[in-house]
Parts: sequence; C-alpha cells; structure tokens
Amino acid sequence: MSAEQLADKLVSWIRDKVSTPGCKGVVVGMSGGLDSSVAAVLCYRAFPQSMFGVLMPCHSSREDEEHALAVVSKFSIPTKTVALDTVFDTLLKALPVETVEPNVSRLAKANLKARLRMLTLYCFANQLKYMVVGAGNRSELSVGYFTKYGDSGVDILPLGGLVKGEVRGLATFLGIPQEIINKPPSAGLWQGQTDEGEMGLSYEELDRYLVTGEASNEVRRRIESMIAASDHKRLPPPVASL
Repeated sequence: MSAEQLADKLVSWIRDKVSTPGCKGVVVGMSGGLDSSVAAVLCYRAFPQSMFGVLMPCHSSREDEEHALAVVSKFSIPTKTVALDTVFDTLLKALPVETVEPNVSRLAKANLKARLRMLTLYCFANQLKYMVVGAGNRSELSVGYFTKYGDSGVDILPLGGLVKGEVRGLATFLGIPQEIINKPPSAGLWQGQTDEGEMGLSYEELDRYLVTGEASNEVRRRIESMIAASDHKRLPPPVASL
C-alpha cells in the first residue's frame, strides 16, 4: 500500500469511527512530536470544519511547542492552548510523590502530566460531542510504552496498527516538517528524556521484531519481558467471576 493510499484509508477510518456513534468531530493533543503531528493532520483531513488540536504545555520544552506550532501554521489546523503548569504544581503540593524512591517519583510525576492532558482533552470532547483521538502507534502499544489512563485514555487510535517506521514514512508523505521527523522521539516528560533511552532499545529493533519476529536474543528477551509486564495496560480491568 502506498503512503497516499494509507493516508486516505486512515482518513476514511477516522470519519467512520467518529460518525457512526453520532459524534460531531475530533480533538487531538499536539505535543510537537512525530505521532501527534501525523494524527493531527489526518484528523484535519477527515474533519476540516470540526476538529482542533490542543497544545497542553506542562513545564514543556520550548522546542516542542515551536514544533507543534510549525505544524499548526503549515496545515492551518485550528488549535487551543491550555497551560497545565499551575495545575500540575498544585497537585504536586497535595500529593506525597517526594516521599518515594527518586526514579519512582519521577515516573509518577510524568504520568500525572499525561493524565492531566487526558482530562483536558475529554473536557473539550464532552462539551462538543467530539471524540478524543490518540497518537499511540503499534510499537509503543505493544510494549506498554504509554501511560495507563493517560495518553492511552482516548476513543480511537488511527496509528495503532503502524510501527514507528511506518508512521515516519507517512509523516514524510504528509509533509510534516523535517525537523520533527528527524528529532529523537520523546514524550517530553522530563529534561533529556527520550523514548529509546527509556525503553532500553531502538525503534528500529522493536519494529523489526514486531514485523518479522527477528531480533538478537538480548533484544528479544527485553521486548517479550516488556510485553508480558504491560499486558494489564492493554486490557480492560478484570472483573471477578462470582
């Protein structure tokens, strides 16, 4: 399937999934990263009159904001900005996250940012009868590289069947700015954080395993361990049988 055919198929899929339950449009968070930029452009193609992107800075890097605005400007995507810095700081004062081990505390804070963004997107969606569109891809979903009830708290995932390399190819076709395509993937959750550094493997290695099943023994063990440990993140909450 060509990139053009893939884009058209995904746009049609978004329209169908949103229109079938009677929703009126879509809202998508724009982080300045590759996946959210691709998702936003596809959404705009699907619903040019009834979608908008939301920028939700929360002690975020200036570069990420500039990249998000570059996509907004190039594709004329309607947007709203909701600064979450103060809300985040207020919650940190009320929560005991500093009383645990430093790495655990850092992760708890990062997940809090993702969950605040989920709340923000659903506030807009509920008011407008829109759907929340997520930007998760197959690579991240497979190994649980997402925040439960955070960036996974969405209604539809148009990129969920594409590995990272396929999303990158689609971004090139759509005309996403090259600096976004080239920069190291990062959720921007803390200074210097990168996806590959946090996962302990490259997207190239992960994509190869998911598509072909091929990997070194070390990489295979790493991936299979991540898949097993994150099963609960991909499934609905278990219900006890009585």
